[in-house]
Amino acid sequence: MSTSPAASGSGSMTDTAPLSLCDREPHVPADRLVAEMVPPPRFDSVRFDTYIPDPNQPSQTEAVGVLEGFAAGLGGAHAVGGGKRGFLGLGRPRAPKTPAGPRGVYLDGGYGVGKTHLLASLWHATPAEPSLKAFGTFVELTNLVGALGFQKTVQTLSGHRLLCIDEFELDDPGDTVLVSTLLGKLVDAGVALAATSNTLPGKLGEGRFAAVDFLREIQGLSAHFRPLRIDGEDYRHRGLPEAPAPFTDEQVTGAAYATEGASLDDFPSLLAHLARVHPSRYGALTDDLRAVCLTDVQPVPDQSTALRLVVLADRLYDREVPVLASGQPFDRLFSEEMLNGGYRKKYFRAISRLTALARDAKGLVA
Repeated sequence: MSTSPAASGSGSMTDTAPLSLCDREPHVPADRLVAEMVPPPRFDSVRFDTYIPDPNQPSQTEAVGVLEGFAAGLGGAHAVGGGKRGFLGLGRPRAPKTPAGPRGVYLDGGYGVGKTHLLASLWHATPAEPSLKAFGTFVELTNLVGALGFQKTVQTLSGHRLLCIDEFELDDPGDTVLVSTLLGKLVDAGVALAATSNTLPGKLGEGRFAAVDFLREIQGLSAHFRPLRIDGEDYRHRGLPEAPAPFTDEQVTGAAYATEGASLDDFPSLLAHLARVHPSRYGALTDDLRAVCLTDVQPVPDQSTALRLVVLADRLYDREVPVLASGQPFDRLFSEEMLNGGYRKKYFRAISRLTALARDAKGLVA
């Protein structure tokens, strides 16, 4: 057992030293990427009837009704595994052709209004086998294309009844063209679409790029969705205390040694390690973690590092892994220039999620 002292007030030390994210270099096979396209563990049990609309925000109640009707409309032979199969009866069932027009819903709203809760509820409510439904973030979808190739991704997802895309963001023209083409082919194959974002489809390019071609691709994407506005304030801040102040290095280190399955890393070293691991593997990077303990948290030095940290924050939040930290509070991670720039929505989301995980971690230090 390591001789590093536990923090004052923490529980007894474990028999082994904490894990280290910097020691992990996971390799994720492509089939795992497909199999894991389901709602994250945090949303395993959510349903429409567990979503509590804010009585002051009628758009939330309206959204639940629209989505319940959308899910009910996705029933049919294919949805229960009875769709036609490919040549000689082999391969995945083919989705039936559907009428022209929007084949999806687009949940637009601010941070923490329950968009992901509703999207996961739609996935659960859709009457289809899990293998005929896919759920993933926009980044995970682009990573899937990178792992499988475009044509294989189209072939794999074309047999699905529903594709849910969380945090739909377009950060460069290349991804715009890629996803626009992919969704167009999936709609042609009869796949229903649902997405969340903080910006309406026709406005995704604002503040980022001004190229005519880019904006034309955005408008083409927006035609696939029926926008559904969800108003409200961030539920993570409703009646909750302010984010806890950072702890000391000694408290964080002691809690890491006292918590089975916790990791302990120096924050600058972790940021450097993330640059060596593809973001598609950040989920595997957090496998089996009970808590993440970080010392010397400080503002991120550049945009590329910041965007990688956003992805890690999403994976930790999905898996409900508490984050205990020393150094600077999480609302000081990103510079004013970053928070006012084109990726500001990502950074505010990361701050909101890391703050929620920091609250969850308070119990690690007695």
